[in-house]
Amino acid sequence: MALAERVVAQALLLVMAASLQLSHAAVYKVGDSGGWTSIGNIDFKQWAATKTFQVGDIIHFEYNAQYHNVMRVTHPMYRACNATAPLATYTTGNDTITITTKGHHYFLCGVPGHCQAGQKVDINVLRISETAPTPSPSGLSPPPSFPSVGIPAPSPSKATSLKASKGSFSKLGLAMAAFAVFVSGFH
Repeated sequence: MALAERVVAQALLLVMAASLQLSHAAVYKVGDSGGWTSIGNIDFKQWAATKTFQVGDIIHFEYNAQYHNVMRVTHPMYRACNATAPLATYTTGNDTITITTKGHHYFLCGVPGHCQAGQKVDINVLRISETAPTPSPSGLSPPPSFPSVGIPAPSPSKATSLKASKGSFSKLGLAMAAFAVFVSGFH
């Protein structure tokens, strides 16, 4: 019975670790409290530069759908503010896009004049080896790194970039409770 208990315990630990890893994603509201707009002098290039995007992160575009949209475009289209043949178009005013690949992801507003006014953003997802540690706001060395369990780190720009736990703690608690019930059945 001891071998069976160990096997089950290891399996449960693997399931718990996998569920924590899968549910760990950041949610970034483009433009922070200003949202996706061409007014208010929001510097989307600076906004993106303060973030460390990873595969699995969610990019949230919030805007007035009567006046704006979101278009995913290629790099040449992004540079030229060309919205004639976008890769994808979003028009709800409350669009969420999950980043599924590394590299650059280019978005702009296709309303005439808005991209030229600065309403465009380059979401750059770095490879893990390229990701540099984020400097602490105080300028001191960052604390040692520990495995993440879905606890949000403070955002340097006071943005709505939250590490979304998506129920990680409840999954962990449920798995631990199931394990405890299982193990207590062997005693």
